[in-house]
Amino acid sequence: MDRRLKAMLDSWADRFDVPVEVRADDRFLCDHAEFESWAKDRKQLRMEYFYRDMRRKSKLLMDGDAPAGGQWNFDAENRKPAKRDLAMPQPLHFAPDDITQDVIHMVEAKFATNMGQAAKFGFAVTRADALKQQAYFLKHALPSFGDYQDAMLTGEPFLWHSILSPYINTGLLDPLELCRAVEAQYQAGKVPINAAEGFIRQVIGWREYVRGIYWHAGPEYVESNALGAERPLPEFYWTGKTDMHCLSQTVDQTIAYSYAHHIQRLMITGNFALLAGINPVDVHRWYLAVYADAYEWVELPNSLGMSQFADGGMLASKPYAASGAYINRMSDYCSNCRYDVKQKTGPKACPFNALYWEFIARNEDKLRKNPRMAMPYKNWDRMAEADKVALRRQAQQFLETLG
Repeated sequence: MDRRLKAMLDSWADRFDVPVEVRADDRFLCDHAEFESWAKDRKQLRMEYFYRDMRRKSKLLMDGDAPAGGQWNFDAENRKPAKRDLAMPQPLHFAPDDITQDVIHMVEAKFATNMGQAAKFGFAVTRADALKQQAYFLKHALPSFGDYQDAMLTGEPFLWHSILSPYINTGLLDPLELCRAVEAQYQAGKVPINAAEGFIRQVIGWREYVRGIYWHAGPEYVESNALGAERPLPEFYWTGKTDMHCLSQTVDQTIAYSYAHHIQRLMITGNFALLAGINPVDVHRWYLAVYADAYEWVELPNSLGMSQFADGGMLASKPYAASGAYINRMSDYCSNCRYDVKQKTGPKACPFNALYWEFIARNEDKLRKNPRMAMPYKNWDRMAEADKVALRRQAQQFLETLG
């Protein structure tokens, strides 16, 4: 539930002159009071420590009081780039029933010029079908989910991701029930621990944490803009028409499926917006509008906090800013792009490269003292002044083309 829905429910008693009881939301492991108790008196709110408490509470992947496998987090093992010679599962596609077809026809008739392609709708709309997708993920995708959860490939929108978040957020799937099924796969020796832990961390760690942040931060959180970013959102976020192949791939699949996985959202569309200084409210509204699993309670902290660092570090300890080198390491996007990821300046230079250093320079007064940004600023300090000027000029010239 987000604030808009809560306000609507709170108005029903007076509006309809009937008694109204709003019951606790059972789609979460941690309620509002528990999160506030956890957050109270903490100088910093960090998901990792919250996640460990949720592991202890749920007893998921625990050996007594210790984490299974001897450590809480196996994220370091979950950063492998994928290759095309790997056999990739494809999520189930559910043929629209009569009601869904009626809605598709209505959307196509009334919103023909809006972003999206309703004709490709293939999500489950019943619990029975959502459970089929869950079972398919557990058997076919979960074993390699951990290894390749950060990977990106041209023309492969799904890879080993679950595509279950829309069903969890709408209540068709129970998140704790799902995590116990994932744990059972690990305990049966069918999936490695980095896959099971990585998935469980996303559900009882990150999902619960951002919901807690949403309510903890208050209604003014949406106005956060710690880096003073004011540039309007580029048109290609709605059309996919850009020569930057990574962005066109991510936006095109968003148009087709109302879906992009978390690394595409964070390190492609989010990273570009961060580097280019796009107004974080515009970024928030875009994510909220285009993704099937986007509800404000989960999307707002992810976009303003994690992606755009607009909350100044309440949610995340550093900005997730990266040059083209990261995208090249985790994807094959750069090999299909008209820009050269190895060039920093010049007409063929990857825009992410100069934009990254422009971001570093532009936000020096706000970020230099951040311990996790020490290395970028050391590298910036080592550069010759002429190189700094050239990089910033390259970035500014590119930004001028955005309008």
